[in-house]
Amino acid sequence: MSHPDYRLNLRPLGTPRGASSLAGPRGAGASPGDKKSKSNTIRGKKKSIFETYLSKEDVSEGLKRGTLIQGVLRINPKKFHEAFIPSPDGDRDIFIDGVVARNRALNGDLVVVNLLPEEQWKVIKPESNDKETEGAYESDLPEELCGSHLLQQSLKGYNDSPDVIIEAQFDDSDSEDGHGNTQNALVDGVKKLSVCVHEKGKEDAGAPVTKDENTFMSQDTRALPEKSLQRSAKVVYILEKKHSRAATGFLKLLADKNSELFRKYALFSPSDHRVPRVYVPLKDCPQDFVTRPKDYANTLFICRIVDWREDSNFALGQLAKSLGQAGEIEPETEGILTEYGVDFSDFSSEVLECLPQGLPWTIPPEEFSKRRDLRKDCVFTIDPSTARDLDDALSCKPIADGNFEVGVHIADVSYFVPEGSSLDKVAAERATSVYLVQKVVPMLPRLLCEELCSLNPMTDKLTFSVIWTLTPKGKILSEWFGQTIIRSCTKLSYEHAQSMIEGPTRKIPEKELPPVSPEHTSEEVHRAVLNLHGIAKELRKQRFVDGALRLDQLKLAFTLDHETGLPQGCHIYEYRDSNKLVEEFMLLANMAVARKIHRTFPERALLRRHPPPQTKMLNDLVEFCDQMGLPMDFSSAGALNKSLMETFGDDKYSLARKEVLTNMCSRPMQMALYFCSGVLQDQTQFRHYALNVPLYTHFTSPIRRFADVLVHRLLAATLGYRELPDVEPDALQKQADHCNDRRMASKRVQELSTSLFFAILVKESGPLESEAMVMGVLNQAFDVLVLRYGVQKRIYCNALPLRSYRFQKMGKKPELTLVWEPEDVEREPAQQVVSIFSLVEVVLRAEATALKYSAVLKRPGTEGLLGWQDERGGDDLEEEQD
Repeated sequence: MSHPDYRLNLRPLGTPRGASSLAGPRGAGASPGDKKSKSNTIRGKKKSIFETYLSKEDVSEGLKRGTLIQGVLRINPKKFHEAFIPSPDGDRDIFIDGVVARNRALNGDLVVVNLLPEEQWKVIKPESNDKETEGAYESDLPEELCGSHLLQQSLKGYNDSPDVIIEAQFDDSDSEDGHGNTQNALVDGVKKLSVCVHEKGKEDAGAPVTKDENTFMSQDTRALPEKSLQRSAKVVYILEKKHSRAATGFLKLLADKNSELFRKYALFSPSDHRVPRVYVPLKDCPQDFVTRPKDYANTLFICRIVDWREDSNFALGQLAKSLGQAGEIEPETEGILTEYGVDFSDFSSEVLECLPQGLPWTIPPEEFSKRRDLRKDCVFTIDPSTARDLDDALSCKPIADGNFEVGVHIADVSYFVPEGSSLDKVAAERATSVYLVQKVVPMLPRLLCEELCSLNPMTDKLTFSVIWTLTPKGKILSEWFGQTIIRSCTKLSYEHAQSMIEGPTRKIPEKELPPVSPEHTSEEVHRAVLNLHGIAKELRKQRFVDGALRLDQLKLAFTLDHETGLPQGCHIYEYRDSNKLVEEFMLLANMAVARKIHRTFPERALLRRHPPPQTKMLNDLVEFCDQMGLPMDFSSAGALNKSLMETFGDDKYSLARKEVLTNMCSRPMQMALYFCSGVLQDQTQFRHYALNVPLYTHFTSPIRRFADVLVHRLLAATLGYRELPDVEPDALQKQADHCNDRRMASKRVQELSTSLFFAILVKESGPLESEAMVMGVLNQAFDVLVLRYGVQKRIYCNALPLRSYRFQKMGKKPELTLVWEPEDVEREPAQQVVSIFSLVEVVLRAEATALKYSAVLKRPGTEGLLGWQDERGGDDLEEEQD
């Protein structure tokens, strides 16, 4: 049921979205730097809206003394006046209220804040929904915990296979009530003045708002219990502008046609409400924009912010380019890449000159004398069927004593990327390949990714190998590292390997398998896969006995139309034994290399750590599980994993509850981070929480991750193949930080690409129906996990044809009672009770706005809904991690 959008906009012109009109001096913000404006001047000078930043000296002094705090700013995407930085002690986030307190910092910036006096801290009522005090949740799971290695690998399809199946991850957590929130005095004033019927859940700070559950303080806070206050702060300095300062959005004419500004500037309105509105010079705009603004109403532009002065509500910017029509895949994708600072330009001629010129390239004779020659061994790759950049290969030779010689062979990318070259610099800057639903933005030129480095079958390749002697139970008897040459005998897909695992005694017909080189037979490959599978099962079992944790979330795979590139359909990606096989050996290699480089270079090793979950959020989850009567043990990663495995049965309802709880458990989890071992003093901080190991690194994907290239160079120095790279620990830490930033950006881009394709699918093929499970209940809305598609949505009571609804707490459990308007007058109205873990039926429908879709509840008792089945079967809830 779609409502018209009646709004009374009480915001004075020029108030930034999300800033309270009470928060400070306001005005139409005359020209950026227009000294003639008299409307809001004091002695001829415009009033400042924002505070001047502190000096560098004051900042470093304050950080040293502990009077100032630094952290990465997160702005709630659904309530953009709310921002947060993590608390250094792992407690509840520090709250930053409104645009003025944010002081021109953008999402992701490294900022320095000053705590406000206690009487200005945010009050949280005991019954408030605590999720809101931690800011917007964006999934930060490291791939070791939920396995996006598989996911990225399988996005490798370029456009030459018929209808490519691609998978990606999706997260769409909405805000609590879909409304903006300002201070109560404003709210009360608004309530007397106007009626506001919102589009479902649409946010606009210009709209009147209802009282938020977290009210601001009017009473003496000292009388309140300690935990009901959230420390609040204001930004006093931006240490590092990590946000790209680029945004996509739409152009509008300024409202006041008679102002001097109107003749010079247009207003750029970003699609991401966390970015301010921007004045852009009309000379940057299309020539006929002023006379025909409506022609551009649906055109996406990219704007770069160049300045944001203390006396202006709006930033100053330059229009970079027009992208095309909103809602179309390519313009939207280019917008996402630009906003997150992803370099998708062609590689320069200077970079391409670093590549071998005389093609076809062959391995120089001197390499054979330096390397172990494994070309006669039965070595093969296992990847998604569409993969082109094959980083890793496996081998498994039975030994007479019943043990196995198992090899992990990784493309020797560092051979082709000379340190300090233009190619090295651009790869270091990109730091990672970025996997979108429909394509890949590679870290390295295609010639390297797909030909020279890629371990394609039946060609000689340079590799870096780890070779073990393993018992059938996976116990390591010996370990060897070294540079090698391999010749892969076949390129298996996960499906091929899976059919070998499922048919251990079956002779698989040649036509069902890819070509195998004449020196080896498909039977030999089949035997090797079965032996590897047997060892992998033991390794995996032991890892979980030793206390590892796995949080698998539903991943979406799309089928794309080969002609149009539009999504034709989607399904939940299935993660099987063949994926697990590869994953186990990649983990084994990464852990072995981490130990090796740290032992040799304790100050210079590039490692990967995973900090334990955020204390405050974890405690909230513990309390929630107690209230719900769920016997969950959060004392360690292994205990949590055991609880998730043992608490739930395998019927449909139990599996759905497990999905919801897994989703909730992922929220307190932190990101895994690259770091230099010489920079962290406390070795207990080196640990990887999810894998529950003391040392870990990334070695197995150098074609798509620059961190792995750095690790290859360190390993080569460890083995005496080269000098130790001339990098001080601090400089290596800087590289690690950059890899972390780019990895985070690439993850966000991937999620946005998935949500773009899913929104297009809803628009093209919708409405879509599915069962969903309730994850959270608020007083006028509830959150659901849509089980068939793995997406989260908020359902608003005012968007449903209800006669009434009632919110109440049963003990500590919140529930909503919905009374449906009967479809015919004769009938009694149907009642439906919605509480956490209720199974409901939902419909996803496209909205009029480009690429927005909403979820509504299906009326109880209506027909035509297929049940959700967890297609992954019993315990196949894991995914390849590396």
